[in-house]
Amino acid sequence: MPTSDVTESVSSTVAEILAKLETDPKNGLNAAQLQERLKKYGPNALAEEKKSALSAFLAYFWGPIPWMIEAAALMALIVRDWGDFTIIASLLLFNALLGFWEEHEASNALDALKNSLALKARVLRSGEWREVDARTLVPGDIVRLYLGDVVPADCNLIQGEYISIDQSALTGESLPVTKKSGQEAYSGSVVKQGEMVAVVTATGANTFFGRTAKLVAAAGSVSHFQRAVMKIGNFLIILALVLVVILVASRLFDMRGHYDRIALLRLAEVVLVLLVASVPVAMPAVLSVTMALGARILARSKAIVSRLESIEELAGVDVLCSDKTGTLTQNKLTLGEAEPWAGTDVATLILMASLASRAADNDPIDLAVMDGLKDPSILKSYQQENYVPFDPVNKRTEATIKDASDKIFRVTKGAPQVVLALAKLSGSDFEKANQTVNKLASRGYRTIGVAVAQGDGPWIFQGILPLLDPPRPDSKSTIAEARAYGVKVKMVTGDNVAIARQIALQLGMGANIQPATELFPGDVTKGQIPLDAAEKIEEADGFAEVFPEHKYAIVKILQQTGHIVGMTGDGVNDAPALKQADVGIAVSGATRFVSDRYDHRDHGVRRTGVDLLPLLSSNCDYAYRTCPPG
Repeated sequence: MPTSDVTESVSSTVAEILAKLETDPKNGLNAAQLQERLKKYGPNALAEEKKSALSAFLAYFWGPIPWMIEAAALMALIVRDWGDFTIIASLLLFNALLGFWEEHEASNALDALKNSLALKARVLRSGEWREVDARTLVPGDIVRLYLGDVVPADCNLIQGEYISIDQSALTGESLPVTKKSGQEAYSGSVVKQGEMVAVVTATGANTFFGRTAKLVAAAGSVSHFQRAVMKIGNFLIILALVLVVILVASRLFDMRGHYDRIALLRLAEVVLVLLVASVPVAMPAVLSVTMALGARILARSKAIVSRLESIEELAGVDVLCSDKTGTLTQNKLTLGEAEPWAGTDVATLILMASLASRAADNDPIDLAVMDGLKDPSILKSYQQENYVPFDPVNKRTEATIKDASDKIFRVTKGAPQVVLALAKLSGSDFEKANQTVNKLASRGYRTIGVAVAQGDGPWIFQGILPLLDPPRPDSKSTIAEARAYGVKVKMVTGDNVAIARQIALQLGMGANIQPATELFPGDVTKGQIPLDAAEKIEEADGFAEVFPEHKYAIVKILQQTGHIVGMTGDGVNDAPALKQADVGIAVSGATRFVSDRYDHRDHGVRRTGVDLLPLLSSNCDYAYRTCPPG
């Protein structure tokens, strides 16, 4: 399609969105429109139901086992057996206090999600740009996104050349995504490059972020340990009630209408003895204390337990679903084995690519290339006279370099097809380069081409550099140890199938990687799950191109097929699955957005950040301060 046709198509899409939202891109919304839409859509915040501390505390006195313990306490009170009453009431109160304190200490998931949203936004209203609370944004608002901004709501980009957004915490993609006019930016993602104007399309619970919050609220399952305790408790309760009924009926029959206060008190004393003997009065407190001691032992291995019953649950896990980016891998691009072209070598290829980079930009590709230098001090022998950063239009960087002898030359690095065209490769050379790029791509590598020009001379192709987010040093051994314990490990990632398969093979996990978009063509939040999905999930070694709802569905389906499922993760996209899993584990290095932003008002640097660790800790049963042992 010709460039003009593409531009016209994008413009018509943007125009349709603006028309649908009934907003003017030059003036934005006026006060009347704002108030009307605030009433219709509500604030740009996540709805939540607050539970008072008192109701949370009283909940520990409600249920079959508490009822029977309370009945025993009441009988002790009736017969004035103050010793038994004190012991029973103390155990009941101790267990409630211990459980309440544990719940109070854990951060609420929706609170963490809500606090993760951007606090401020720059918006166009009544023809003027102003900074407002992000809570006041409504669909149709025109906002401007700068470097370092947390995107305040789901937006459609309408003006500007491009913007590069890090949305790894939301979607699991390991690299920032470049977006242009007509494309969508998700609430909670972070602007890494560029500046654009956008129109708000969704706020609050209707955003991508909000849909994840809804899944978190809906997720969760009763643990196998809790079910086992309830079965034991219910059996003992039924047994006690049957015995009490038989005993009372027998004594009343013996009395045959000759009731007196003393006889009734003696009957109450016998019922109390029976209740204390058959009802597990101390069981909840004993179990809580035992598991609390286990949690303390785990803490010595730097594993923080937030849900005590998960200690027992962990022992039964037979399937472990693991996020890839930042969990199995380092979430940091690293150079693979360089492919130098004829006339150059590996060291020269990496040096030329480094000269076409700039560390100050904090671009992950630039940093990965420069980290590949064996001796970084060699860069001091060269001086960057001019530098053109990467943009999605030209798809390359370019630098003018002066060496120690004052000789001037130019270097460039970027998309292989762009650099190959710049160097005018043709024939067998072009075919060889393309084959190299395709071979590396099939193995999950992202590739960049490098070329050099002397002065104003022609570009000379130097070679190809592969990039990959490498596994953590201990991931392979940890997976092998888990398998030795009978646990099957399945990778779950937002990256594409090729990257997922390459990492899985490196970790010895198998190559059967299923794309989630094919497993779940419908809306899984509405129960649209194909009948054959369970079988494919059971057989798969991992899943690629997944969204939060896919991870949640994978965990739930595995549970429905009889597995006790563990889930590890480090981002918001993992939160619903972490909460749904029988055991959720947040690993060290949990995704944290912190970025610098230039503030035009005071010419200083303002820290704008989103710390997602509280969200993960609140949804998880375990949070590792460092990498998991093993």
